[in-house]
This record gives sequence, structure tokens and C-alpha cells, in this order.
Amino acid sequence: MDYTAVITGGNKGIGADLAQAMLQRGWQVVSLARHKGEAEGVEHVICDLSDPDAVASTAAELAARHQVTHFVHNAGIILPNLIEDATPQDMQVLTQLHLGAALTLTQAFLPAMKAQRFGRVLFNASRAALGARTRTAYSASKAGMIGMARTWALELAEHGITVNVVAPGPILTDNFWGIVPKDSPQQQDLAQRIPVGRLGTVADVTRAFMFLADPEAGFITGQTLFVCGGASIGTVPI
Repeated sequence: MDYTAVITGGNKGIGADLAQAMLQRGWQVVSLARHKGEAEGVEHVICDLSDPDAVASTAAELAARHQVTHFVHNAGIILPNLIEDATPQDMQVLTQLHLGAALTLTQAFLPAMKAQRFGRVLFNASRAALGARTRTAYSASKAGMIGMARTWALELAEHGITVNVVAPGPILTDNFWGIVPKDSPQQQDLAQRIPVGRLGTVADVTRAFMFLADPEAGFITGQTLFVCGGASIGTVPI
């Protein structure tokens, strides 16, 4: 069987690393993001995932050209604010980006997955789904991913389609460094407070995604795998 993966945000960070891991398996990979990535061998499709109309048209176009077997919704932003400064607009933006775009794209890819009786739908959520300071909109939308994935897992299991979530803790990416200055005392202090004594890398997260994406991982669905160095056990504020 040939495998084709669509990764949102596959142009950089975790998404780009995951795209390379899938290419090494011989899978076809499509990155869906606002900007083209540098990785060779990946089909780069430009789309603003915060625009529902753009997502709908891109989803239909991709479904017409590809028999998608794997969909990874990895793209995301944080929009950090304390509760006094959080806004309904923050909620709307992140709900569309983290949840609405995932729904539209999954709906477009489902006919091919059901026809092949095989599919892997994966979400990149966050340890912040359990709560984190300054994360009102982010935590809400990431927690929504977990609930939505569990619901889809129940509905799609009979079709050979699994739905799972990877929930990273603090990972050394541009998103992280947008909150915590790179190589700062704050970064070092946070690393020391992670139970395993270090911050995560994109490779840590990629390995988790590849485990759940494996064609042999058909008996795992509706699950959330925290890749957080133990941060989900207690409170590790950023």
C-alpha cells in the first residue's frame, strides 16, 4: 500500500522534522502552511489555515489529487495573554486554526480513507491543554483537540481509521523561543524544573508521531500521548 501524508505546518519545526521522517519511510508528503518550506521531496501547498474559505478550497483540491492516508494537524500559534487581556477574537482565531481547519481537512480526506479501510488522523496538541498561565485561548483550543479526537476515534474505528493526539511539553522550537528567550536564564530554569532535567526536541515529538502513524499501530485510538518529560504530572509554568 502506498501512503500519502498531509501535514499542516510541515514547513518548519516539528512539522518539517516529521515530514523528513515520513519521506525516509518512502511515503509521499504534502506540507500545508502559509509559507513554503525548504525541505526537498515535500510538496509545499500554501494556505492560510485561519481562513475557512481558503481551507475548504485547498482541502477539496488536495483530496482530488491525492489518496490521503495520513493527516497530521500540526500547525498552531499561541497568542499568550493573562485572563485580563485575553479576547474573544483570540478564541475565534485559535478555534479556527486548531479545530475548524482540522475538521474541514479531515472531512475532505475521509472518503479515501474509508474506501481503503485505512487512515491515521493525528493532532499536535500541548501539555498546556491541562492548564498553563497566559494560555486562555491556547489551552482551550488544544483541550478541544483532545475531545474532538476521542469523538472521531469512536466514529471512525470501524473504518480502520485511528485518531490520536500527541501533546508536547516545552519543546525547543521557534514557538517556544517566542515566549522564552533562547538560551536565557529562564530557559535554563525551566529545563531544570522538568522531571527528566531537560527541554524537549523536535525529534522527541517526531518519534511519538511516527509510532502512532505506523500502519501496524491499528489497536491504538482515541489516546493522548504526552511528550513532556514528565511535565504533565505536575505544574511546570513557563
